[in-house]
Amino acid sequence: MNFERLIVEKGADGVAVVTINKPKVLNCLDTATVAEIEVAFTELGRDDSVRCIILTGAGDKAFVAGGDIAEMSTKSPRTGKEYGQAGQSALFAIERCPKPVIAAINGYALGGGTEIAMACDIRIASEKAKMGQPEVSLGVTPGFAGTQRLPRLVNRGRGKELVMTGETISAQEALRIGLVERVVPHEKLKESARSMAISIASKGPLAVSSAKGLINLACDVPLVQGCAAEAEAFGTCFSTHDQKEGMAAFVEKRKPAFKGE
Repeated sequence: MNFERLIVEKGADGVAVVTINKPKVLNCLDTATVAEIEVAFTELGRDDSVRCIILTGAGDKAFVAGGDIAEMSTKSPRTGKEYGQAGQSALFAIERCPKPVIAAINGYALGGGTEIAMACDIRIASEKAKMGQPEVSLGVTPGFAGTQRLPRLVNRGRGKELVMTGETISAQEALRIGLVERVVPHEKLKESARSMAISIASKGPLAVSSAKGLINLACDVPLVQGCAAEAEAFGTCFSTHDQKEGMAAFVEKRKPAFKGE
């Protein structure tokens, strides 16, 4: 995959790393970068050699410091809406990607940076990371689904507080309220993210993908409907090679060789 604003690296261990590569402007999200993100995650989702994806930002200062304010400042109501829709579409490509996505938050994750992190499945933050939704300070609302994902991840009141005040919070505060799952020393971030990604990649890929979809579904449907979907997915697993291999390996006390079939 060739991109101008992203670096996509695929390893033999089944882990792909997507790096937003605009460190001079703190990896801000302009229209072209947003489009490349959608293409990258759509293509990686279809790549059978990839079992888990890490998303991070280039440089030592920012994951994604936000949207491109210079570009946004020229938008009309119509083009502003289109930019928001494009961002939401790109983030849905991450959220709906059949491969688990780990955000390795290496610095500032503000506005669109927090929004893109929230679209990932698991968030690991450097102790230097800063997060927040400061859009109201610019006279706009969040546009890439920040008002929708944030209260689902934390709670409605805390979500409103963060959005309405535009407050920037530390990595430890993000951990405390459930916005990230782990905080690690800055120099250990890449190692921690890759270790988790390798662990996930070693599991049955069909089962992992199905589990991701079921957990996403749980946020949107009543419990009874979610449980019915889980039972259906659980039953489907028993038609796969991976189920037979995984259980045989357990009985035989060996490491399973999953094929994603």
